[in-house]
Amino acid sequence: MSGRWQGSTRRDELPADWPAIRAAVLERDRHRCRWLEGGRYCARWANQVDHIRPGNDHSPTNLQALCADHHAIKSSREGNAAPRVSRWRPTERHPGLL
Repeated sequence: MSGRWQGSTRRDELPADWPAIRAAVLERDRHRCRWLEGGRYCARWANQVDHIRPGNDHSPTNLQALCADHHAIKSSREGNAAPRVSRWRPTERHPGLL
């Protein structure tokens, strides 16, 4: 695994028939980006399929075709909004204050 997928378990959460689902969504959206901005769709060539609402709802109504740029923007926004888990251990109270 390389690039953005490195270290991610997201691919493991996709259904076995994901390639067929992905192809159907791209075909349905005519490979056009569905990013809506200013009341207009981007409409650039789309080769990625995005979950509109985060999670494991892989139904066609929760999937949309996006261009690589808009998919990266959306994923970055969702990642920045996600709760953070500290990799540092909690600060210990001073023994004299226990």
